Amino acid sequence: MPELPEVETVANGVHARVHGQTIQSIWTSNKPQTFKSTPEVISETLTGSRIERVHRVGKTIVVDLKRSGMEAQFLVHLGMTGRLLVSEPDVPIPPHTHAVLSLSGGRELRFVDARRFGRLSVLTTHEEDDQPYSGPGKEPLLISPPDFIALFRGRKTPIKAALLNQSLLHGVGNIYADEGLFRAGIRPKRQAGRLTRAELGRLREALITVLKHAIELGGSSVSDYVDADGVRGFFQLEHRVYMRTGQPCLVCSTPIKKIVVGGRSTHFCPVCQQ
Repeated sequence: MPELPEVETVANGVHARVHGQTIQSIWTSNKPQTFKSTPEVISETLTGSRIERVHRVGKTIVVDLKRSGMEAQFLVHLGMTGRLLVSEPDVPIPPHTHAVLSLSGGRELRFVDARRFGRLSVLTTHEEDDQPYSGPGKEPLLISPPDFIALFRGRKTPIKAALLNQSLLHGVGNIYADEGLFRAGIRPKRQAGRLTRAELGRLREALITVLKHAIELGGSSVSDYVDADGVRGFFQLEHRVYMRTGQPCLVCSTPIKKIVVGGRSTHFCPVCQQ
């Protein structure tokens, strides 16, 4: 599943190509699994709206829209295999395309999802007390040290499982939890609530560093992920533990181990991480 760096890369790429344009029409596949809002509501909200901004909140791509005094947000969750592509109209539409937005600039914004775990929905802000989408948890790239430490206070779950809890820290998934824990020197099975303030401080810094570097390299393409132009990322070449089971640690040469934590495959170095 695309994580924070991949979603950020896609959102930034789409924004650069479509912001300021108007959605002239929308086609949907009407496959029920794909739509949290009905296709009719999505079409009614999007058609005629101007794209003000495309950005990321957690693992969700958020398209800010404006039309005749109405403000709304188009929410795109990529799921396991979702792609949000900016294409010329004469480029053949890929199989498993579930939405096509025709834009005033002449191009199309297409949502493609083979396994249909992705979700499309809209959120309108008609009333003063309506709030824009803020995601389920805290933002990893912006959270302060005290707030980060407070997230894990008293928690008995393994730190790896806690990092994957999107209601605590949204956007971090399996890849960057493993990579962040390695860089912080922390074993994934350690109880979150027993980590010291110093260890949690290291973990916060490690996560920020690895997430920013992954964004710079366009994310990790280990499965279906591509950016808004259909181009793969490069951060998988920088992985130090993820998917490197049995290979020598790049620091100490000890073979990387693979275990299961919270039902998820987890990779770590038994020497470098304590």
